[in-house]
Amino acid sequence: MAMCGTHVRSCIALTVRCASQCTYGTYNGSSQRAVLTVTSMRMFSTSHARQGILQRANDRFESFLDHRFPAFYVYYHTFMKGFKLLLEDMTEARKIKVKMNTNGIPFKELPYREMERLRLVRKDIIKAIPMVIISLPPFAICLVFTLMYLFPRQLLFHHFWTPQQQRDFKKLYHEQRARHHYAILTGMESSIPCVEKWMLRSHLQSLCTKVQSGTHPEVSDLWLVQGVFSGHPLGFNNIRNSHMRLLASQLLLTPWLPAFMARRRLSAKGLELLHLDRALSSLGVDQLCDAEVEEACYLRGLDTSSLSTSQWREWLKQWLQLSSQVKESETSLLLHSMVLLSVNYPAH
Repeated sequence: MAMCGTHVRSCIALTVRCASQCTYGTYNGSSQRAVLTVTSMRMFSTSHARQGILQRANDRFESFLDHRFPAFYVYYHTFMKGFKLLLEDMTEARKIKVKMNTNGIPFKELPYREMERLRLVRKDIIKAIPMVIISLPPFAICLVFTLMYLFPRQLLFHHFWTPQQQRDFKKLYHEQRARHHYAILTGMESSIPCVEKWMLRSHLQSLCTKVQSGTHPEVSDLWLVQGVFSGHPLGFNNIRNSHMRLLASQLLLTPWLPAFMARRRLSAKGLELLHLDRALSSLGVDQLCDAEVEEACYLRGLDTSSLSTSQWREWLKQWLQLSSQVKESETSLLLHSMVLLSVNYPAH
């Protein structure tokens, strides 16, 4: 600390001296550059040495954990790596937001990867808020680490999960979604008598029967019923509250919000999904790495755990084929398709 204070005082003295000499016209460029260079070299040398000491201490600490407490070391390493990745994501998200504000670019016109980065960072920050609040009181950090260790799925997010936890939690979340598949299909079927046009009624009945019998539908089958999802009875503003909450479960949204807030949030998420689809169509599925394809499929309702990478890509192309014809007033169709296109995939 004394060494650091010495360098700070040296910098302040140098700055005051330069400012004084510039003010009174006695600035000597060569001498001041020499003083500045010497001071900068000293500061860099001290800082570099200090960083080397800290790095060696950190390496020894990690080596100690790895040998004595290997299980804890895995969580420690994951946690430290998670912080680094989170900071990188937040930095990148800030650059994207600055670009949007500077150039007047709306969210829906961003490239796919930038759009996806903003979506994930916003989701992570919202989940991190409770832990930040808990950690505010003095000496609460021990409680925070204990809670994060005991409840990683509820309190942390993907940056802070081990690879095994990521697989386990994804499987668990999909099981939560799958529990509502039958109820969503039943709700669709119960709305058939409310469809005014006989042709739409017939196509919707055929689609529900096909999916309930275990057959994977064609994209053309869903195109035939698009009109049902823009107004009564399955448009966002017309679906029953109970059915709306079932759809919210497919995006892993909390179902306990007041009905008007849950409906508005679900509508916004459906529109966001449509914008993501359009950006992804412009980029092309073939431009994505396997991890990006898996994440895109999982977001849209597919259980990727038992499928091959080629099946992920095939399914995602089917999804984009559907969404390419969906209007903003028909985004309810996308949320229903999270069940319709995934529940029986792959076709047997």
